[in-house]
Amino acid sequence: MANQSTASSILCASFNQDNTGFAIGTREGFKIFDSDGGRLCYERAVGAFCIVEMLFSSSLLAIVGAGEQPSLSPRRLCLFNTMTGTALRELNFLTSIQAVRVNRKRLIVLLQDKTYIYDANSLEILDTVDTVPNAKGLCAFSPSLDGCYLALPASTTKGSVLVYNVMDLHSHCEIDAHRSPLAAIVLSSNGMYIATASEQGTIIRVHLVSQATKSYSFRRGTYPSTIYSLSFGPSMQIPDILVATSSSGSVHVFSLAFMVMQRSQRSNSLLGSMIPHKINDAFEPAYHHVLHNSVPAGIKSYAVIRGVDKVAGASPTSQVAACRASISIVTYNGYFQEYRLRINSLNESSWSLEREFNLLTAVSDNTTDS
Repeated sequence: MANQSTASSILCASFNQDNTGFAIGTREGFKIFDSDGGRLCYERAVGAFCIVEMLFSSSLLAIVGAGEQPSLSPRRLCLFNTMTGTALRELNFLTSIQAVRVNRKRLIVLLQDKTYIYDANSLEILDTVDTVPNAKGLCAFSPSLDGCYLALPASTTKGSVLVYNVMDLHSHCEIDAHRSPLAAIVLSSNGMYIATASEQGTIIRVHLVSQATKSYSFRRGTYPSTIYSLSFGPSMQIPDILVATSSSGSVHVFSLAFMVMQRSQRSNSLLGSMIPHKINDAFEPAYHHVLHNSVPAGIKSYAVIRGVDKVAGASPTSQVAACRASISIVTYNGYFQEYRLRINSLNESSWSLEREFNLLTAVSDNTTDS
């Protein structure tokens, strides 16, 4: 990767709800890209933006300025139409907006100690949730309307998570995930599972939301590292894999499918039936696949799993199908990377870089500067 871009080139990055597109905010404006071909679909150069959220592949964006220009206040949320290039609606707040999440029914706005839940169509306030101080805007949101949950930090001293049902407007549960405060959280697209990492960054935990119980634990490493992003693979049930990026510059993939299979095999054995689940939940390295030095150490990065394909296994004794996964990464020094990860039926992995390009020098046919 070239070093011509600086670590602060990108102020924010987000993929849409089905990972078919992504947006970046810079000090010059914001850009919308197509994930499949890497095409720059839309660009607007009017100043610095710290939040740019897409609604699937529609023309609707939720954008928040970084405050570097008087007209782009960090306390103002603008719902913007890329087709017409105009603002549809603006919402103003007393303090800076830390994060925004949206699906077809709900608009979520996080302030430092308060979260607003809106009807996405009428923009009527449906509920207000008082939260612990959350200056990083840490949250997770599942776009599914059947399992539409919002996850927020529930403590500033330990890694507790508040899970809130934004469709029925009530608190669903609180999960004690880690001893130290949270650094990253993500919900699976169907809202069934939640993954968490603490500020230590050594352990990744996966919980079943419906029962608020810990299901799986993975060790990322021995030494502390800041977890920048977590993402589940797409699935109607339990996702096959979970990906994490960290300040070490490595990409970590954890194989949920293999852990499920091996746990099932242990439970069916005489010894396994005598061992409690919390001991069965060992941090075995067999579930962990690492790509080292994908990103320069200390550069923030955001990865998603865009697709997982099952393939016929090479081992007749294996009960788990091999898989291929497409993993897309946006780095905050200005690059897009797409890797292909192959995991065979023996749980052996290989990585290949499919493409990489500079996000800051990409050119669109419909650039707008006013």
